[in-house]
Amino acid sequence: MHTPGPIDPGRAIDWSLTSTDYAAHRPGPPMRLYELLAALGVGLPGQRLLDIGTGTGLVARAFARRGARVCATDLAAGQIDIARTEAAREGLEIDFRVAPAEACPHPEASFDVVTASQCWMYFDVERTCAELRRVLVPGGRLVTTHFSWLPGADAVARASEALVLRFNPAWRGADWSGEVPAVPAWSVGRAEVQAMFWFDVDVPFTHESWRGRMRACRGIGATLAPAEVEAYDAAHADLLARTVPQRFTVRHRVDAHLLGLR
Repeated sequence: MHTPGPIDPGRAIDWSLTSTDYAAHRPGPPMRLYELLAALGVGLPGQRLLDIGTGTGLVARAFARRGARVCATDLAAGQIDIARTEAAREGLEIDFRVAPAEACPHPEASFDVVTASQCWMYFDVERTCAELRRVLVPGGRLVTTHFSWLPGADAVARASEALVLRFNPAWRGADWSGEVPAVPAWSVGRAEVQAMFWFDVDVPFTHESWRGRMRACRGIGATLAPAEVEAYDAAHADLLARTVPQRFTVRHRVDAHLLGLR
């Protein structure tokens, strides 16, 4: 989500805790995202690409399938373990490493493009921008993307968010307006927006897969104790059983900004 300000004050976040649900139930962005980025020169065959905050490697694997030479980093060792397993299962050669975005374990001018999907809000912007200037070639570009459900347009997402807040009132990922700025606030004085786009997509789910998707949410699986996650999941199962058919869709918005760092 496009979460402004401090991330969930008073709550520690450990994405390794939710890696299993993340890998099994968190869908990656639709292929249209990669097609539009390719039209802008991103993710091309042979291109050297670093995916920071890669999670379980969904985006990294998608770029590797398209022929890019991909490296990827994430701070959560549990996420990287699964990312390596999933890439090996597909026969994809991706260099996954446990590292923060603010300290990339790569030499200067190693990459043509750096991508950050659904993760930029977690980084120290000044330090990350400085590090990306170091690892990008002159004229290299940064791409930030998001793939976010729309609570204002989708009743299932709205009800599920309300339930998350019952179990974790500190969670700040709820009630995103859906607004995608032409120029992200963080980029002013740091980067120039060269292109941007957004589009909506209805993503199919079942009760089981949407429950897993919500357990993989920062406000649940990456934050709460196991017993709390179990209690949330039981309440969510009851909510879905009462309100939606077994198969349904949830409206999402996909956005991307292509930037040149200053």
